[in-house]
Amino acid sequence: MIPEYKAAEIEKKWQKKWETTKLYRCNLQDLERKLYCLVMFIYPSGDKLHIGHWYNYAPTDTWARFKRMQGFNVFEPMGYDAFGLPAENYAIKMGVHPAESTEKNINVIREQLKAMGAMYDWDHEINTSRPEYYQWTQWLFLQLYKNGLAYRKKAAANWCPTCQTVLANEQVVDGYCERCESEVLTRDLEQWFFRITRYAEQLLDGHNQIQWPEKTISMQKNWIGKSIGATIDFKVVDHEDLIQVFTTRPDTLFGVTYMVLAPEHPLVEKLTRPEKRAEVDAYILQARKLREIDRTSTEKEKTGVFIGSYCVNPVNKEQVPIWIADYVLVTYGTGAVMAVPAHDQRDFEFAQKYHLPIRKVISPNGEKSEDDLTQAFEETGVMIDSGQFSGMESTKGIDAVVDYLWENGCGDRRVNYKLRDWLISRQRYWGAPIPIIYCEGCGEVPVPESDLPVLLPENVEFKGKGISPLATSPDFVDVPCPKCGKPARREIDTMDTFVCSSWYFLRFLTPKIKDRAFDTSICDAWLPVDQYVGGAEHAVMHLLYARFFVKALRDFGLIHFDEPFQRLVHQGTITNKGAKMSKSRGNVVNPDAFIEKYGADTFRMYMMFMGAYEEGGDWSDEGIVGIYRFLRRIWRIVLQIHESKPCGAEGTRYKKVVQQMHYAIKNCTGDLERFHFNTSISRIMELVNEISLYIQNVPANEQNRNLNEELIPNLLRLIAPFAPHFAEELWERIGKTYSIFDQKWPEHDESQLIKETTSMGIQINGKIRGQIEVAVDVNDADIIKMAMDDEKIKQYIKGKTIQKALVVKNKLVSLVIKDMP
Repeated sequence: MIPEYKAAEIEKKWQKKWETTKLYRCNLQDLERKLYCLVMFIYPSGDKLHIGHWYNYAPTDTWARFKRMQGFNVFEPMGYDAFGLPAENYAIKMGVHPAESTEKNINVIREQLKAMGAMYDWDHEINTSRPEYYQWTQWLFLQLYKNGLAYRKKAAANWCPTCQTVLANEQVVDGYCERCESEVLTRDLEQWFFRITRYAEQLLDGHNQIQWPEKTISMQKNWIGKSIGATIDFKVVDHEDLIQVFTTRPDTLFGVTYMVLAPEHPLVEKLTRPEKRAEVDAYILQARKLREIDRTSTEKEKTGVFIGSYCVNPVNKEQVPIWIADYVLVTYGTGAVMAVPAHDQRDFEFAQKYHLPIRKVISPNGEKSEDDLTQAFEETGVMIDSGQFSGMESTKGIDAVVDYLWENGCGDRRVNYKLRDWLISRQRYWGAPIPIIYCEGCGEVPVPESDLPVLLPENVEFKGKGISPLATSPDFVDVPCPKCGKPARREIDTMDTFVCSSWYFLRFLTPKIKDRAFDTSICDAWLPVDQYVGGAEHAVMHLLYARFFVKALRDFGLIHFDEPFQRLVHQGTITNKGAKMSKSRGNVVNPDAFIEKYGADTFRMYMMFMGAYEEGGDWSDEGIVGIYRFLRRIWRIVLQIHESKPCGAEGTRYKKVVQQMHYAIKNCTGDLERFHFNTSISRIMELVNEISLYIQNVPANEQNRNLNEELIPNLLRLIAPFAPHFAEELWERIGKTYSIFDQKWPEHDESQLIKETTSMGIQINGKIRGQIEVAVDVNDADIIKMAMDDEKIKQYIKGKTIQKALVVKNKLVSLVIKDMP
């Protein structure tokens, strides 16, 4: 009698054995077929894994298991991106220290990850909020600082006047504080930056070395925003100051009718005329209430104020008025824009609103037109009303105008990037402290490396009001200067959590070493990561920052490779009844409830079957039941065949099963390599169907002995990466040695895929009426004769005239008939 499939019991059994036997411990010294597989590590803000985590981790683990069975030495670690704002908000709300709540969450999540059946090497676990990790985050900050890549300057931050605190972007909801719902302003604060802009060109060039989704690469390219153009100097009337602009269209310079500065531009204060002061100050205050994304929106109505001063166009000496407008950002380009309303739609709309001149200087065909423009002409063409450059093609005029500017000392060629330096300062507690001390005499002093880590203090107040909680700990703030020994104070900002995740893939390899952040020789041997998996939402943050870190560390001589992640895959999103899952919709799927009922193997396998991995799928309670039944079906078939011990030699029907097996092996291998899990599972289902038909139609004593000796073991090898506990249990029950994951992945035999016969449909007057099995090398005339001789077909053509007979090779016989005259 075949025993019942008891998922919970089986999964606990194998999780325990895998752990006690250290099956998944990776030998980092074995480099012959090394493979580093990494999934973006988890943020333990919640106390349980949700379905999104499962969809990220379980399929990636399936791929890693598949590669292990192919003979690769797979390193698959797991850790926790444990610093961050949600834990601190929880502390403020509940009065629980974030270290306590984070550690509690990690303990729960670790057990859930083990229950998932993932083959993580737990000897390499890391937690970014522990001192033994953030000591080295601080050390890396100091390396960037020593090399001129970390610096401090004033920058705008979100400020809540009621809470009297700086807010992260996530804490600002539609321009209001999420805590007290007060209107949020921007405020200039001294903050720390990493000079990622120094690597803009290298970050673009590196895209040629990596296998990433084209969309992700495109997002990074757009974010970096390389532009080739020129800088142009406009002298301010009655002042010694110059306003410098960057433009990609110097050919339109004769069309400039006004200048626009960002409200925050340092010259605004100096150049604003007294009679304009009140209006300008009010506008600046209003601009500070807007987010940058709102200010630059093409849908937002353009607003601005004339500040009362003028500057001089260097090519025609014309005086143009200087305005401020919130659509110009001080952080992009030079913070100033030469406005050419006839040839830039944004400038056009602004000029129309404020009745500013619109002067056409580019014509599609070189001819002038007196007609008023209804919109800006932004294409290239022929220069008109442009002095000595009139009549020149604008593409050539770009270089000609820049040459003129350079010769006259008022412009030059330049490459510009939209990319801005990475602001890493966070006015919060739960993050890595920035290792800088401020001394009145010595100024900015880096903490000596021997004094690291700068530990987070325990005696802080979580009020959610005022400056960083670190400022409430005198023991933390008040320290002697490392240089002169006089009283000094610590930096009270902490680092952006993306700093922690910009190098964690280096630490995973040697998480326990105490004398350095990572082992250079081991990192050089194992990196870049061969396969990285995670959300596309990180395209222009984590994925860009990690690339910057690697390039900087390479330049410091600490590592000797250029990119962190060689191959990248993004998972899709799981919906429920076509809608994104959320608590408010009441459609969140709780993995634990389904795992308790059907087991982790069923749950992980169903997630991989519901749709293409990079697109996601729609959850169905009925669908998971179907996968559960499928596993139980395999369970019965495998144990039935094992118990019956086939010893026959039946070959005709078995040959078709073997053919299906090799077809499944070939396609599963190719599909798994590309993360096409759903089609891989479909091929396994087809194989199971063929096996089932065989054992139903062939008596047990005639069934081919290879069914038990070859086919069933290969079926279990194919299913093992998807349902690891299930496959391990059946592997043991059919008498095989532990572990199935030490077995070789099956290889297909191409010769077995060559069909000797094929099924062909028989169509009569457009309708399928029958089917015949024919040898693949039979000629068309014989196939037609076989079709007409078929007993079923004879009934349709009896007493009829065959008007036309056609063979579609290996697919169809088409007959056109009509009644006999």
